[in-house]
Amino acid sequence: MLKANRLKRQLARGEQVVGLFASIPTPITIEMIGHAGFDFVILDTEHTLVNPETLENMLRAAELVGLTALVRVATTDARTLVPILDGGAQGIVLANVQSAETLQALYDNVRFDPLGKRSMNSGRPGRFGADDLVDYLHRANDEIMIVPMIESQAGVDNLEAILQVPGVDMVLEGAADLSQSLGMPWQTEAPAVTQALDRVFDTCRRADIPFCAIPRSEQRRDDWQRRGVKAFVLGDERGIAFRALQAKVKPYREDER
Repeated sequence: MLKANRLKRQLARGEQVVGLFASIPTPITIEMIGHAGFDFVILDTEHTLVNPETLENMLRAAELVGLTALVRVATTDARTLVPILDGGAQGIVLANVQSAETLQALYDNVRFDPLGKRSMNSGRPGRFGADDLVDYLHRANDEIMIVPMIESQAGVDNLEAILQVPGVDMVLEGAADLSQSLGMPWQTEAPAVTQALDRVFDTCRRADIPFCAIPRSEQRRDDWQRRGVKAFVLGDERGIAFRALQAKVKPYREDER
């Protein structure tokens, strides 16, 4: 059943929210993320291989633990978007948005008539027809989030126009690909990169749209918080798990030397 989007309401109230990318294709990690206290999760289909049935079960797991589940995609193609939405995603994160036209294409395929042209089917969110279909269409148009990622110089330069597209709920930064766009791959703390992110933040603030940061250091996190940023993505669960495994085994490997 399509429930009220908790993340949208938290953002509207100005609450601090924390999320995580989920790249391991299994529902149990989604349960763990929810029980650990996160507010939202972004299920990644841009950089990972996940079959549709597993993705649907990951969405179920998010519902079970009260996580708002967004799905990151790299396309605006309805053939990709519609099954994800019918499977229960509460929002779409579109990677590397560089133009208003691209975001408009996403909007058109996420919204039902009269706002867009999403193919009509209630599926899981409409309880397979148990809910009134017309009511479900209206609720889906209200609850499904649209989140563009800004990950290039073109995206930064065109952000004012991008934010003119209706329905943008939050903007997520992508410093890693942005650094590559600027000719300095993975130098996410380089002045040119941080200055570009500052432009993104300032543009979002003027448009009164929440900016979501991915802080890669405590200093950057503290800086964003001082500037009023309330939404954060704290990396992905693969990296967190890998670093925890490294830390666990490290003392034993040091004893061998």
